[in-house]
Amino acid sequence: MDVIHTALLVSDIERTREFYVDALGLTENWSFTGDDGVENVYIGGDNAEFQFKYDPEGSPDIDSGTMAHVAVSVESTDETVERLVERVDPPIQRPPTTMDDLGLRVAFVEDPDGYVVELVEELE
Repeated sequence: MDVIHTALLVSDIERTREFYVDALGLTENWSFTGDDGVENVYIGGDNAEFQFKYDPEGSPDIDSGTMAHVAVSVESTDETVERLVERVDPPIQRPPTTMDDLGLRVAFVEDPDGYVVELVEELE
């Protein structure tokens, strides 16, 4: 058994692509439009994906406050935050911080719909 994907509703699929693919650097793996007209875009890595669902006929109000955060691994937390700020200037909830006891460097930023994304760098 394994985690496959997490589905998130989004208000603008192009802004979502810009944040996750163009600025963050994840890969758009595949997409399809369902019979109901809802676009489904799968973005992620090798082990799991985000399924972003966008209804061009009227996406619902997004309540990102019901989810604490999603986490993605990055090679460099500092460089990733710099790239995100340059390209999409997201709100930064917590700047890069080293967690010595866990051997991690993390930061927390918001995506275009207010979902919080934790950037996790494993320190050697």
